[in-house]
Amino acid sequence: MGRVDDFLQVSTATETRDAGVRLAEGAVAARLAASAQVLGPATSVFWHLGEQGTGEEWQVLLVTTAARYAELERFLLTEHPWQNPQVVAVPIVGGAKDYLEWLRRSVQDA
Repeated sequence: MGRVDDFLQVSTATETRDAGVRLAEGAVAARLAASAQVLGPATSVFWHLGEQGTGEEWQVLLVTTAARYAELERFLLTEHPWQNPQVVAVPIVGGAKDYLEWLRRSVQDA
């Protein structure tokens, strides 16, 4: 199966549910992510152009392997409707063995 730190949860946010679903579907179809969830709406508080703002966003959570992260990041940055979107990854520090094996198989090149 490999080491558990070979797996990542990647997140971004979009202005609309439809934009989040498009990113999720595209990433999974390209096998860059094994699965994705679109959650929201969520209230986001942030700095933008030197001023604090508040807005409504949809969070997109994707799971992938460390080996596929660079391609997933490139996809998200290219396909995202925003010029400078949040794209961050955190290691998955634990998980069910069978699930993690499914995750790995799901993102292998087709």
